[in-house]
Amino acid sequence: MAASGGLAYVEVQFATNVLATMAKRILAALNDTGFFLQEWLVNPLRTGAIAPSSKYLAAAMAAGLPADRESHVLELGPGTGAITQGLIARGLPQNRLVAIEHNPRMAGLLRQRYPAAAIIAGDAWQLDRLLAELPTPVTTVGAVISSLPLLNFPPEQAEALARKIRALLPPTGKWVQFSYNLGNKHCRGASQFQLVSSKIVWLNVPPARVTVYQK
Repeated sequence: MAASGGLAYVEVQFATNVLATMAKRILAALNDTGFFLQEWLVNPLRTGAIAPSSKYLAAAMAAGLPADRESHVLELGPGTGAITQGLIARGLPQNRLVAIEHNPRMAGLLRQRYPAAAIIAGDAWQLDRLLAELPTPVTTVGAVISSLPLLNFPPEQAEALARKIRALLPPTGKWVQFSYNLGNKHCRGASQFQLVSSKIVWLNVPPARVTVYQK
């Protein structure tokens, strides 16, 4: 009986721990969504979405990571880190991640969650200068993972960013971009890139198209 009682106690403790972990994850997701919505109301042009990306969108974006895990990866517009988490889960070491987030509050949150990564609060359009100013300057990256709402910006501004992304990538480097424009496989600024793949992630709110480009 004692052994049976002990086993029941362990099972109860295990179930309690699982429920507590689930509750923490749900609470974190709700907090991120509220935070995201608040920032969108303040600056909808820059924030671009009213809620964090889903794990399905994050997984689709992370599929574009380079095979060489020692190469740096640049994430543009990470927000509260939904896609960042997908990159880490896919095997990207934190210390190979460089992220540029325009919103300083979101950048601060990311620094807490990913202390080994280089989180920069700044303008993605200044990425060349920002990467050069790092303690160890980054001159090339294996992939650029972008959540920037390029449709919110004029075509010439998107092209200017794309030129800087292109200069940063090696010949086999990938630019992964998502957009809520489901009908167009070519995002703004992609005229100098080769289309590798494009897919719609329906299990996202709202659904999004993930497109991968190569030089």
